[in-house]
Amino acid sequence: MKAEQRKNPFVIQDLLRGLAISLVLLVFIFPILAIVLISFQGKSDALSWPPKLFFWPTLENYLNIFSLYPFADYLRNSVVVTAGATFLSLLLGLPAAYALVRLQMRRKEDLALWFLSLRVLPPIAVVIPFFILLRNGGLLDNPLGLIMVYLTFNIPFVIWVSRGFFREVETEIQDAALVDGCSIYAVFTRVVLPIARGGIAATAILTALYTWNEFIFALVLTSTEHAMTMPVAVTLFIRETGIGWGNIGAAAVFMFLPMFILTLSVQKYIVSGLSLGAVK
Repeated sequence: MKAEQRKNPFVIQDLLRGLAISLVLLVFIFPILAIVLISFQGKSDALSWPPKLFFWPTLENYLNIFSLYPFADYLRNSVVVTAGATFLSLLLGLPAAYALVRLQMRRKEDLALWFLSLRVLPPIAVVIPFFILLRNGGLLDNPLGLIMVYLTFNIPFVIWVSRGFFREVETEIQDAALVDGCSIYAVFTRVVLPIARGGIAATAILTALYTWNEFIFALVLTSTEHAMTMPVAVTLFIRETGIGWGNIGAAAVFMFLPMFILTLSVQKYIVSGLSLGAVK
């Protein structure tokens, strides 16, 4: 009897904890479920109040976004810009971060803070200078120009975040590789990067998410299907005659689905975390 009384408080705590977790998950998942539901609703169902949970689904909205506008081009532009900006940011930012951690240099902490200041700079404050530079360079409304703009914000982010991961790699492992005849470049590529792959994967995901969802630069620096990305394309259904909620929902599904798939594909590296500090 006493044993059962002792278990009851723990059972109640588990139930309360599960209820709290369920409520938190509901808060975060509800907007996504609402967007998915709206994307399968007709115009009358999407505008109904209270919102309908039971309705006859339709694919009309998904057909409309590709018939009314070249959404395949917008989706391609987002993929190209995100992949290019993320790859180049990692290619340039990771070696710079490792250099700030490993190499001896004067005032490197001040240099790291300067990189951080570039990342926190408000985009609205520099969008006009970027517009003038790209116009004069013939890169306005061009995916390459948009990638170059995103590099100015992504590289400082990669440097600042990955610097913390590289600091956790044991120096003994790196020194042992140098004693065995590896160059500093070989130590970075063959020793440090494999150990920090979990942190690098997380950094890549965050960089890709920022690039994929960025709106201000894409709105000002693009205007046609040659370079317009998905965040700007979604606003095309906001017109003077009304808002096409169903079309916006379908476009939003195509917008977050690639990032969802990308996150799932690398989750094993993120979940497993870093095996930092382990001498194997």
